[in-house]
Amino acid sequence: MIGDLTEVQLQVQRTFADFSDREVAPAAIEHDAEGRFPRELFRKVGELGFFGMRYPESLGGSQADTLALCLAAEELARGWLSLAASSMMQAIMGTWFVYRSGSAELHERLLVPAIRGEKLGTICMTEPDAGSDLKSIATRAERDGDGYRLTGKKTWITNAPIADFFTVFARTPGGLSAFVVDAGTPGLTVGRPIAKMGMRSSPTSEVFFEGARVPASRRVGEEGQGVEFLGEILPPIRTVTAALAVGVARAAFAAARRYAADRKQFGKAIGEFQAIKLKLADMATEIFASTQVMRAAARLADEGASSAGTAAMSKSFASESALRVCEDAARVLASYGYSTDYPVERYLRDVRFTLIGGGTPEMLKLAIAKELGC
Repeated sequence: MIGDLTEVQLQVQRTFADFSDREVAPAAIEHDAEGRFPRELFRKVGELGFFGMRYPESLGGSQADTLALCLAAEELARGWLSLAASSMMQAIMGTWFVYRSGSAELHERLLVPAIRGEKLGTICMTEPDAGSDLKSIATRAERDGDGYRLTGKKTWITNAPIADFFTVFARTPGGLSAFVVDAGTPGLTVGRPIAKMGMRSSPTSEVFFEGARVPASRRVGEEGQGVEFLGEILPPIRTVTAALAVGVARAAFAAARRYAADRKQFGKAIGEFQAIKLKLADMATEIFASTQVMRAAARLADEGASSAGTAAMSKSFASESALRVCEDAARVLASYGYSTDYPVERYLRDVRFTLIGGGTPEMLKLAIAKELGC
C-alpha cells in the first residue's frame, strides 16, 4: 500500500519533500525562464545524499534501497523536474559505470566528488541514427597502442554542456564497449545546447569525438560488455523515471486543486462545479494508481525479483498517466494554464520528458510483450 514505508524511507521522503518545498520549487520559475542550470541546488542535492544512494558507504554513499531513491526523486520532481532529471542522470547513468569500472583511481578522482555533487557526469549513448536500436551505434573505439581512439557523434546528451566526465558507448572489435572520458580530452567537443520545449534548465547537447584518445584503463570491463552493463541500469532508470512522473503529476494536481478552490465564477468556487470535480477525481485516481505501480516495481527490485518487464510497466504507466494529469490541470486553469504566471504550463511542457527518457512508451510496450512471450 502507499503508506507502507519503513522509517528510513519515510525519513528520506520527508527530507527531500522539505528541501523541495523550501528551495527547489521557489527557484524553478526564474531558472526555467532563463534556461539556467541550478548548480547550487544541484550541489545541495549531493549534500543531501541523493547521488550516493546506490553506492556503498566506503565511497561516501548510503547503499539505500530502490524505493528510497524513488521517493527522493519523486519529491525533487514535485518541486522541479529539470533539477530532478539532471540529478537522476548523476545518481544512476552518469556515475554507475565509473563505479562499475572498479578502478580505485576513477573512484577517488571522479566518483567520490560526484557523489558529493562537486563533479558532474553523463552518459553518451544516443546517436542521430541510433536511439533504442543499440545495434546501430556507429561511434567507434579503435585500438591505438595501449589505448583507444574514439570517433563518432552523440546527441541528446543530458548535462553534456556542464559535465566533467562522460561514459561513452562505442564499437570495439569485441562488441559494444563503454569508456570513461574526461571533459577537455583533445578530440572531444561539446556542441551547442539543444533548444527544447521543456526541461529548459537541464542542458542537452550533441557531443563529437574526433580521434579522442583514452587509455585502455578507462574501458569499463572487457570489450563487448557494454550491452550487459546497460542491462544492469535500464530497470532502475525506468523505475526512477516513473517516480519523476508521479512527482510532477502530484505538483500539477496540487496546483489545479488550489486554483479550483480559489477561482470564483457564477458566485462560487469552480471546484464546486461537477465538471471540475470529475477532473480532479480522475487526476487523483491516476496518481494513486501510478504511485502503486511505481512502488511495486521498486520493491520488486529491492527483493531481487525485478525484471525488465515490471520496470517498463512502471515507467510506461506512470509517464502516460502524468501526461494526462498535467493536461487536465491545464484545462482546470483554462487561460491561466497557458500562462507562465502559473507553473502548470511548465509541468505540461516538462512532463513529456518522462515519456522519452529511458525508452519511449512504444519500446517499453514491446519489452513488456517480449517478457510475456508475445
